[in-house]
Parts: sequence; structure tokens; C-alpha cells
Amino acid sequence: MSRFEVATPVLAPPAVVFDASLSVELHTSSMRGSREQAVAGVTSGQLALGDQVTWRARHFGFTWHLTSTISAYIRPSYFVDEQVSGPFRYWRHAHTFESTHDGDTGIEVTLMKDIVDFAAPAGPLGAVAEALVLRRYMTKLILLRTAHIREMTETAMR
Repeated sequence: MSRFEVATPVLAPPAVVFDASLSVELHTSSMRGSREQAVAGVTSGQLALGDQVTWRARHFGFTWHLTSTISAYIRPSYFVDEQVSGPFRYWRHAHTFESTHDGDTGIEVTLMKDIVDFAAPAGPLGAVAEALVLRRYMTKLILLRTAHIREMTETAMR
């Protein structure tokens, strides 16, 4: 099993960043490079507790389907999405949103944290793939997503 964390400061209140993070449209626009689309379940609007969505995306030359559910939801500070079915043996993505203030300007800043735990299928081969490829690749995808959320929310706040 692998874990990685990404922390991103965003110049917007936690509720704004939280809501943006649950937007199906914002998610798909952040993953344009893999042509990710919501194809079943909740396919537009805001995700909420108990919602399921099936994503279709292209990675490593293959089309993948992953169905996830919002398994925990405390607005505006925390939610979790977990794989119900898909390519991983295990996938859990916790999102936290903490209000803080910039030390120099006093402006409200949200510290958005992504904590991802996952395990590849295929036993020992999957563990090797996690170590050599998947952890770095998944971190890159989350960094792309968080940069997009940051850009969209900060632009909307201007």
C-alpha cells in the first residue's frame, strides 16, 4: 500500500475551495489530459455524501473505469472519496480544508490537503508498479488537479 500527501494553499475561504473540489465539471476540466469524463452516477454538478460517480479516463494507453463514492462529508472542512470498483485493489482519497491567514498580508488562505492511500492489484507485481510508477504518476495527477482548483477558485475570488 502506498500513501502520498499534497498540500496546496489557496487564496479563498474553505467553503469555496471545498465546493470547487466536489464539482464534477471542475474535476473533468482539471483532467483534460487523460480525457476523464463522468459516465455514470452523478455526472454533473456537486457531489455530496453517498453520491457515486463512475469516471472514464485514459492512462498508460488504456481506458480505465473507476467508480467512487463520497464516504465522508463535513462541509467545509473534510470529505473522502473511495473506490467502489475499478483498477485499484484499494483507493481512498481524503480531502481537508483548513482556514489560516497569510502571515504577511493577513488574507484568509485555505490550506487544502490531499491524502491518498492506494494499492495496485496483482500482488508483488502491483507493489513493484506502485513503487516504480504509480506513486509518482498519481502524485502528478493530484498536483495537476489541485493547481487547477487553486487557479479556478482564486480567479473567481477576484
